[in-house]
Amino acid sequence: MRSDKPKIVLVGAGGHARSCIDVIEKLGAFNMLGLVGTLDELHSSVLGYKVIGTDDDLLSLFRRSNHAIITVGQIGKPLARQRIYELLCSIGFTLPVIISPLAYVSSHARLGPGTIVMHGAIVNAGAVVGANCIINSNALVEHDVTVGNHCHISTGAILNGHVQIGDGSFVGSGASIKQGIIVGDGCTIGMGLCLRFDLTPLSVYIGRK
Repeated sequence: MRSDKPKIVLVGAGGHARSCIDVIEKLGAFNMLGLVGTLDELHSSVLGYKVIGTDDDLLSLFRRSNHAIITVGQIGKPLARQRIYELLCSIGFTLPVIISPLAYVSSHARLGPGTIVMHGAIVNAGAVVGANCIINSNALVEHDVTVGNHCHISTGAILNGHVQIGDGSFVGSGASIKQGIIVGDGCTIGMGLCLRFDLTPLSVYIGRK
């Protein structure tokens, strides 16, 4: 662990945290101070990194590191991640953009604070991704796509050119969205589906079970 790297706190100690740890290790830009989890998770470890506190300890942890990243996953609604994001911002944490060195993000794309781009993902020219988003492994965000705040674009999902995804939306693994489609705020798109029409806010498009 190099002492000249900034320390970062990982907020969330579940399965998604494991993937985030791997990305941060590969990136090599931060030393991980530890994770924040639930009371039941306190003093356990995730891939060798200790759970050093709960949400109640964030203020004291801020004195040790002013960088944080949200490592709670998002299946469906973004409420947990959004609450944590607002809490971290109110304390004063800096939420860096984390990009896997195994991903490609165009220099002509823009990413908001706290967004993480996982291994194998592509964010192409002209794309704009909001704050606190997950662009998961092997997802494709094509040219001129807009992704709102607090969204999860899941593993292998494809957003074709000029697609617009509203705040707080979830796109399931392997889903494909036709170019130019507009998805409203708070929508859920199930895994493996092909979306060819616009969705109004709060729509749930999950196909047949």
